[in-house]
Amino acid sequence: MLYVPQNGQTLRRKRSRGKHMAKVTFLGLGVMGYPMAGHLQKAGHEVTVYNRTTAKAEAWAKEHGGAFAATPKEAAAGADFVMSCVGNDDDLRMVCLGEDGAFSGMSKGSIFVDHTTVSAKVSKELYAIAQEQEVAFIDAPISGGQAGAENGVLSIMCGGDQNAYDAAAPVMAVYSKICRLIGENGAGQMTKMCNQIAIAGLVQGLSEALHFAEKAGLDGRSVVEVISQGAAGSWQMANRYETMLDDEFEHGFAVDWMRKDLGICLSTADETGASLPVTALVDQFYKDVQNMGGARWDTSSLFKRLRKLG
Repeated sequence: MLYVPQNGQTLRRKRSRGKHMAKVTFLGLGVMGYPMAGHLQKAGHEVTVYNRTTAKAEAWAKEHGGAFAATPKEAAAGADFVMSCVGNDDDLRMVCLGEDGAFSGMSKGSIFVDHTTVSAKVSKELYAIAQEQEVAFIDAPISGGQAGAENGVLSIMCGGDQNAYDAAAPVMAVYSKICRLIGENGAGQMTKMCNQIAIAGLVQGLSEALHFAEKAGLDGRSVVEVISQGAAGSWQMANRYETMLDDEFEHGFAVDWMRKDLGICLSTADETGASLPVTALVDQFYKDVQNMGGARWDTSSLFKRLRKLG
């Protein structure tokens, strides 16, 4: 049963109101999913949400005017598209499979789009199950952080079938600045691994540069003002150097989640034969940050680790 928070009555919706409007389900209302689902509703799509904590789903529906459901299956019933953004492989399996899973409520020909960062292995597993049920599955992990989700400017890297991607791309465009089909199923997750590998090295390099500047008696802000205009410039430098220097690490992606992602990268590297020595080292540095009590600090806290080391 679907609910609207204003009166608790069953919500009966009409099908798409316009050429590009669709009936969309969104599973998972964390720091990313909550605003992403909001963008869909604001754009005119008919959105129903599900969250493991029902109070969060009810709050979203009250704020945005959409509907919420008690289970993924109920949320997905009759949907054209089902989007998910949950925590990890097990969370994704939980919302997809089983008696109350979304797959059991989806109609033939509908499309499941997963925005979670998970292993390519679980994406391929769910793609195969979806095919058996005549449902499309796209792995579509995202990059851009909480700010990107709130501002609707995420980068989305996709893996799956071309026809399913072509149908889903206009929906994803609501909260993205770039969305690309990279290749077949699993390619989206592999591309997200590339993203996290690159970020790990960049953040460590920036942290070392700022640490070196401090030890050399330089003004970090002046240093960045100059070097950011040359080859050293990066998104991390532009958006994180000030908070790093101010010892503020409550912005963006948490260390716990980064270690989860880097674990996926390193495990996949073992399978593919890729060599990731810097990634493996930075992963251990993040472990040090966790041991410092920084599990929920953002990823730029590598700088705090260096400050602690002296």
